[in-house]
Amino acid sequence: MTKELLSELRLFTEPELQAEILKHGKVIQANAGDVLIREGQYLNFLPIVIRGKIRVYQEKDDREILLYYVGPEETCMMSLSAAYLDYQSAANGMAIEPTEILVLPAHLIADWQLKYPSWNRYIVRTFKNRYDELLNAFGNVAFKPISLRVKEYLTEQAKVSNSKKIPLSHQTLANELGTTRVVISRILKQFEKNKVLRLHRGSIELA
Repeated sequence: MTKELLSELRLFTEPELQAEILKHGKVIQANAGDVLIREGQYLNFLPIVIRGKIRVYQEKDDREILLYYVGPEETCMMSLSAAYLDYQSAANGMAIEPTEILVLPAHLIADWQLKYPSWNRYIVRTFKNRYDELLNAFGNVAFKPISLRVKEYLTEQAKVSNSKKIPLSHQTLANELGTTRVVISRILKQFEKNKVLRLHRGSIELA
């Protein structure tokens, strides 16, 4: 860990905490597709993203459900819980683009929370933000029909990329929304029939 990289994390204000991070932290690089955390793994570290993005998801019976993304200056609530309480991770974490990660020893987490107000605020805010995200995701699954969730997801992706053509496979879309490829394909074909979108190999284009 270098002072230059630490300066990019504008979260931790106490000089003593910054010195401890410089002393104990290390930076790792991950490529897109690298699995950093596996469900059932005991964690002796806490990852904080400096640059890039990590996808946190659960997997069962060949199906995936997205829990949330971890972006710059954020950490994974599942990893934090597992490291803090010394139990197995409840989810997988995979880099979806080139990602730079600050890795901190798990045994320091509780001590720092008592010693440093900025670290305590960071931990509390992480749990609050992730709780809100998971509650929102649960509400979407429980109360919104899958066809509406597909339409909203595609609309959001088009807005983010500023393009109506979205590079996305049916399987990836199914993984993002926690359903099956068969269901997604049926909905997309109906949308195409209704001229809502056009399907291409490896991409979806909104009308």
